[in-house]
Amino acid sequence: MISSKILKEDIKNFVGKFALAEELRNKTIAVTGATGLLGSCMVRCLLALSTEKGINLHVIAVVRNTEKATEMFGKEGEILSYYAYDFSSMAPFKPSKNIDYIVHFAAPTASKGFIEKPVETMNTIYFGMQNILTYAQEKKVESLVFASTMEVYGSVTDDKESLTEQKQGYLDPMATRSCYPLAKRAAEGLCHNYAVEYGVPVKVARLAQTFGAGVGKNDNRVFAQFARSVINNNDIILHTKGEGCHSYCYTIDAVSAMLYLLLRGENGEAYNVANSDTYISIRNMAELVAKKINPKHVKVVIQLQEGMGYPPTTKLRLDTKRINQLGWKAEYGLKEMFSRLIDAMKETES
Repeated sequence: MISSKILKEDIKNFVGKFALAEELRNKTIAVTGATGLLGSCMVRCLLALSTEKGINLHVIAVVRNTEKATEMFGKEGEILSYYAYDFSSMAPFKPSKNIDYIVHFAAPTASKGFIEKPVETMNTIYFGMQNILTYAQEKKVESLVFASTMEVYGSVTDDKESLTEQKQGYLDPMATRSCYPLAKRAAEGLCHNYAVEYGVPVKVARLAQTFGAGVGKNDNRVFAQFARSVINNNDIILHTKGEGCHSYCYTIDAVSAMLYLLLRGENGEAYNVANSDTYISIRNMAELVAKKINPKHVKVVIQLQEGMGYPPTTKLRLDTKRINQLGWKAEYGLKEMFSRLIDAMKETES
């Protein structure tokens, strides 16, 4: 079911290097948002881990569309099953199988959707998290990880020091685009409070912007736009000045980080997930991609445009000491991330 050579290599690398596989022996792990970028990478990595390591791990892929999931992962069997659930429905989360671990990715992700449907964005994130936490409390799951975002830090303009998990910038509650990070902040708070009041073993992963093999050909985030421009010999067009600075993370690194949090993280706490060496501005990242990968045909062009739904200009240099202390370390650097993304995208076009 995996047609991408690059993605196969990524998964093989993950299976060969993931040090905590034995702790998942005979467990059942649910992955929500399983057909999304990170969810699908997680499912594929876990299925490969179960098969290659012989640990009898069962994966429940929580999806809205089981037909789409079947096309991606194959039919249900001994190590895979599906649970059809829509987090925007607000219905109770009630899978038929008992679950030991949960990795919760499911959430709206399109910036345009944040602007057009801010109420639905907030409700899906917050009440979806509450439904997962209620299930985890009632069924006494062994561990749960919530995929949050670096956007919870809000507006930060001083990057002299890296952002530890205890720091926060400003979020304007009257800005429509804030619906996404505000809802993630609230869901994080809910996670902490369920851990403190009810003893739910939940951890929070504050993910840097994450990409790699498996990004859809219609993905409209900047890294995908940059990659398509390089492939098609087109200039990289920036609709802002590209002054925002962020840390990044490769998909497979993010998958392993989430599992380290699941098995090693402290309940009720948040952890930054990023490659600390990737911190760069949008403009400089565009220049890097153009110059390092296709310098003869691609240059960076600024064409300012309002109303695109982009987050405010911030400088989010994520500190990763806390997760590194659990034994996890990012493996893929920014140039390799883009090279693998571009090679994977070329495969889908050939």
